[in-house]
Amino acid sequence: MELNCFKGYIWLMQFQWKKLVTNKYLIATVVFVVYMIFADKNNIIEQFELQKQYTKIKREHRYYEEQILNARKQQQELFGSEKNLEKFAREKYLMKRDNEDVFVIVKGEKQSTVEVADSLE
Repeated sequence: MELNCFKGYIWLMQFQWKKLVTNKYLIATVVFVVYMIFADKNNIIEQFELQKQYTKIKREHRYYEEQILNARKQQQELFGSEKNLEKFAREKYLMKRDNEDVFVIVKGEKQSTVEVADSLE
């Protein structure tokens, strides 16, 4: 009797499995999900790559916004007074007055200093 019950259970499980696999709605859903994951132009792999690219661009955007703020701050300092503008021109572009000589002393390859000396005329 117990063996008969066991055979009936196996037959029932096989029947349910066949019924489940041949269900047209389940097949359509599985095909749709597989298509969306791998074959569509907006597949999951592409979405991960786009998300990574988006975060990289957001980081760059924040960096450049900080650089813009720093540049604006420097601009305000530079054009805020004549003294700061003159200092910037002398240091950055090695500008000098008519009665001065500029000596550039290079210490090493990366450091450079500018010395301004008044000429004795």
